[in-house]
Amino acid sequence: MRLTIDTAKCSGHARCWEAAPEVFDIDDNGYALPLDREVSEPVDAAVRAGVAACPERAITLS
Repeated sequence: MRLTIDTAKCSGHARCWEAAPEVFDIDDNGYALPLDREVSEPVDAAVRAGVAACPERAITLS
């Protein structure tokens, strides 16, 4: 599966990072850094929580 962040949609809540800091990176202001990578299945529950936590729906898992 592919995990992608649309940084133009990010508002800097850092909820993705709070859910899975080992997967998501943020800058000093809380904005998600660009991410476009493959994740192995089964997808970790923390990754799914990070995707679901984004209020702007800037993170996709496809």
